[in-house]
Amino acid sequence: MIKMKKVTFLALLYFLTLYNGIAMAQQKTKPRFRAIALAETGGGHALFDAAAKPWLDRLAADSNFTIDYISDTKKINKDFLKQYQLFIQLDYPPYPWEKEAQEAFTDYIENARGGWIGFHHPTLLGVFDGYPMWQWYSDFMGGIQFKLHIPGGAAAMLHVEDKQHPVMKGLPATFITEDEWYIYDKSPRTNVHVLANIDEATYLPNKDVKMGDHPVIWTNEHFKARNVYIAMGHFPQLFDDTAFTTLFSNAIFWAASK
Repeated sequence: MIKMKKVTFLALLYFLTLYNGIAMAQQKTKPRFRAIALAETGGGHALFDAAAKPWLDRLAADSNFTIDYISDTKKINKDFLKQYQLFIQLDYPPYPWEKEAQEAFTDYIENARGGWIGFHHPTLLGVFDGYPMWQWYSDFMGGIQFKLHIPGGAAAMLHVEDKQHPVMKGLPATFITEDEWYIYDKSPRTNVHVLANIDEATYLPNKDVKMGDHPVIWTNEHFKARNVYIAMGHFPQLFDDTAFTTLFSNAIFWAASK
């Protein structure tokens, strides 16, 4: 009888140990968060988007989060966005969104249902291809409207303004990168928290397309969701640039956290 009890106890201990091991393994493999990335198909930014996907997939695998991709806004509604703690807008403009998608995204940002990172195209604000201005989105981007850009791009020096912000962690005080820089009707500075600006005097080759005070990385603290806009996003070689990939990685983990 004593021997049977001992066997039963050892069996129970074995199964409890096995169960705890399985539970711990499941806990470790549970994704930290889910992200959705929106990128249009084709266009001048297709190579950037194509380079972004494998980079994001590797980071997700290494850092234990998941990422899905969509190429238009037709799927976006409130139920769809409930799945995701981070929205990454890879070169998708603000003007052709369906009304339901606009309303869902507005709710997502205003009620901090997740974080947001936008690259390049989100500040392409104006009346394009017969679409009206989305005024809420213009306010989200600092109350600006797009005027001009630098076709073919230019290298330039960026100056970090807020070295203490988590998005800028590990970045040098200045760094050089290349893009098709956008020019707006005014600087968004009075409406946003600027993290970095561009020194237009360092354009290489020299360009006359300038706006003076020229923020290129910022966050709008008037909205509940953690958000960061990054003006770069045109060239695929950005993913060979340590400063850019550090910036992108920092932005992901900051925006996805509560």
